[in-house]
Amino acid sequence: MSEPSVQLQIQTLPDNPGVYQYYDKEGKILYVGKAKNLKKRVSSYFNKVHDNARTNVLVRKIATIKHIVVETENDALLLENNLIKKHQPRYNVMLRDDKSYPWICIKKEPFPRIFPTRRMIKDGSEYYGPYTNFKIVHTLLDMIKELYPLRTCNYDLSEKNIESHKFKVCLEYHIGNCKGPCEGNETREHYEKQVEAIRQLLKGNFKHSLREFKTQMQQYAQDLEFELAQRMKVKIEALEKYQAYSTVANPKITNVDVFSIVSDESAAYINYLQIMHGAIIRSHTLEIKKKLAETDAELLELAIVEIQERFSLQFREVIVPFSIDLGERIRVTVPQLGDKKQLLELSERNAKYYRIEQLKQLQIVDPDRHTNRIMAQMQKDLRLPVEPRHIECFDNSNIQGTNPVSACVVFKDGKPSKKDYRHFNVKTVEGPNDFASMEEVVYRRYKRLLEENEPLPNLVIIDGGKGQLGAAIKSFDALGIRGQVAIIGIAKRLEELFYPNDPIPLYLDKKSETLKIIQHLRNEAHRFGITFHRDKRSKTALVSAIEEIPGIGEKTMTSLIKKFKSVKRLKEASEADIAEVVGASKAKKIIKHYQSIEQKST
Repeated sequence: MSEPSVQLQIQTLPDNPGVYQYYDKEGKILYVGKAKNLKKRVSSYFNKVHDNARTNVLVRKIATIKHIVVETENDALLLENNLIKKHQPRYNVMLRDDKSYPWICIKKEPFPRIFPTRRMIKDGSEYYGPYTNFKIVHTLLDMIKELYPLRTCNYDLSEKNIESHKFKVCLEYHIGNCKGPCEGNETREHYEKQVEAIRQLLKGNFKHSLREFKTQMQQYAQDLEFELAQRMKVKIEALEKYQAYSTVANPKITNVDVFSIVSDESAAYINYLQIMHGAIIRSHTLEIKKKLAETDAELLELAIVEIQERFSLQFREVIVPFSIDLGERIRVTVPQLGDKKQLLELSERNAKYYRIEQLKQLQIVDPDRHTNRIMAQMQKDLRLPVEPRHIECFDNSNIQGTNPVSACVVFKDGKPSKKDYRHFNVKTVEGPNDFASMEEVVYRRYKRLLEENEPLPNLVIIDGGKGQLGAAIKSFDALGIRGQVAIIGIAKRLEELFYPNDPIPLYLDKKSETLKIIQHLRNEAHRFGITFHRDKRSKTALVSAIEEIPGIGEKTMTSLIKKFKSVKRLKEASEADIAEVVGASKAKKIIKHYQSIEQKST
């Protein structure tokens, strides 16, 4: 029996929450998704042409739709996560993180040892973590070792073995790092009391240990045992220093989990902070590769479920940047101000820094992929029909109306293509008229490209506001290329981007890569234009200065301009240097002319 049409399959879907699965005609799973309403969600894929090309490709491949109905959307979220892990569909997001993380283990044994491990063994031992790296683990264990002298040996310290004096104390005992429970020098009760204090430290609760150390310090001081009191003081200072480093919020904030998300065209980065007693006891950033046009809300929900399962967590309250549905048992908080808002901002900074690190690594390891990502981001940010692989930027330069020139710089794949840079002497405009100058050089630039059958740019940027942009558009209209090439203007002060026939400017994030590339273009155009303008002014000044020298003709003037290029260099040149160019007789005339000018000025 043949498979019913996709439209018929959609019509028979229920209006309940659940998980849907898309298969191609060969029966291979393509995509798994969850929905509050299965029929509405699945229908939305087929009711329009999607902005994302990958989504359109997916829809064309769908031959079979299967679904699983569940009680709540939270159940759907959990089931979706499990099915994605099991089947790894081609069009689902990719979770990049398969590392095994370190834990701190309190071993289940008489006089428990405390050590780091990457393996969890179900033998009744306690495990704290996981931590993002071993550096944090070693910092904690070093502090614990400094505060509480525990054993490091692997002896079986049963009562029978201790009573029979089976073991002898080792070097750790003699240097003060262990109290010697192997020979019965430390009671089990005292040892367990220290282990309990360590449990509280690992949970982020410093009050218990601080109170205990302060009591002991005062007692030693009263008993005139000042050396022991000083040791307690050192421990208190070490603990307070670590607490100050760890505490990031009001200590009253406890048992709170913070999630933030930073995303671009290709990936999302979700940072997780676990807060207890006002201190961060865990931080983790998860990278999710996008496959379709997933929203930040969908990706954040998926990441929260993934982190919850990976670290075996039970959330009571989560702080997030926007409202999401995690079921009735978890309280979702979207803070607007105060301590919780600061925690959210801290998490966002961690996500941003992690993204920057990953992108820097990508730029080194895979520059083509880095370029593709930036081009896709620019296309989205600037609302362009195609990626701006070829960009040209124009800037005018004139000082008090003299020597008007324009510069055109060219970027390809987001980088300067200096061999394609061009200078323009403004020919048809007299005086300082930026609008007319812009109209002339834009017309000349693209008239030539059209005549020579050279490719037109994907984007043209005009350094200036609405006036310069309007002038450039006149040239586009005259050449008939309006609509073929995107064009925008950038105002200097507020970095406003203007579009043709749109009175409202576009403002990009000051830290966005798109704005940085546009600023780089604008700065290059300004630098390139100013350099040309200075050279032209120097040449004009040199011509004027040489014309004043009696007995110097046009041929001699040309030779001097070619050699010295500026008035300053000509004045500073020796008679011998000038004679090499124009001969001894004319060299004497030039030297004599400048000497007479200096005498008059003094």
